[in-house]
Amino acid sequence: MEVDILELSDRSAKFVLSKVSTSFANGIRRAMVADVPTLAIEYVNLYDNTSVLYDEQLALRLSLIPLVTDVETYVPQAECDVCGGEGCPACEVSLTLSAEGPCTVYSRDLISSDPKIQPADLNIPIVELKKGQKLVLEALAHMGYGRDSVKWQAGVACGYKNVPIITITNCDACGHCATECPKGIIRFEESGARVSDEDILKCSLCKLCEQVCDIHAINISFDENAFVFTMESDGSYTAKDLALNASNVVKGRAEELLSILDQF
Repeated sequence: MEVDILELSDRSAKFVLSKVSTSFANGIRRAMVADVPTLAIEYVNLYDNTSVLYDEQLALRLSLIPLVTDVETYVPQAECDVCGGEGCPACEVSLTLSAEGPCTVYSRDLISSDPKIQPADLNIPIVELKKGQKLVLEALAHMGYGRDSVKWQAGVACGYKNVPIITITNCDACGHCATECPKGIIRFEESGARVSDEDILKCSLCKLCEQVCDIHAINISFDENAFVFTMESDGSYTAKDLALNASNVVKGRAEELLSILDQF
C-alpha cells in the first residue's frame, strides 16, 4: 500500500491511495463515516426555557454541534467497564449553559466540565433570546458511532474515485475534446492534445472527450488498484486523526477476525 498526500489541512485532506483493492478503500471510507467513535450531546436537562423553541428542538440543535473528541480518554457508554453504562467521567462529559436575553446564544456559550472537550465551531447559533427570555440547561455528551446516529458522524464528506488513465494517440488537434471536457484539462501542443500529470487526477471519468473524438484517438480508463481519496471532518477530529483512527478500526477488526480463526 502507498499513500501520496496531495492536500492536507486541519479539516480536510486529499490523497492517492494505491496498491489496494476497492473493498479496502471502501472499508476506510465507511470507517471514517460510521465507525470512528465521536462525542455528541445525547441528553439535555432543561431547567428554564422561555425561548421560542420547544425543548425537543433545542435538544436536536445541541446534539448536532460537533465536539472536539479525545478518543484516548473517553469510551462509548455501552463499552465502559468503569460504570457499566450508567455514566461516569470515563464515558460522559457535562456541558452547562445559562443565558438571558436579549442575545443570541452560540455554541461558545456552552461551558464544558472538561476543558479539552469544546465545540469544534464556536460560532454556531443555537437560539435568539428576546428581552426577558431565559435558557438554563445541562447537556450530557456521550461517545457513539456514526452508524447509530448522524450526530456521531465525524466524517461528513468522504469519498474516492479510481485514478484516471488517459491515453492519446494519433491526435489530429481538431479541438472537439477540449471543448467537450467539463474540467478543462485538455491542452494542445504541436503533437496534438495532451493532459498534464497534475491535471489527470481532476478527470471525472465522464468519457465525453472519448465519445466526441471521431478518430478514436482518446482512450479513458482507470487504475483498479489506485484511488483519489477526498475527506472532510466535522471538527471532532483533525483530518489526519480521523484517517488514522479509521485505519485503526479496520486494523482492529482484521486482528479480531484472525484471533477468532486461530481458535479453529
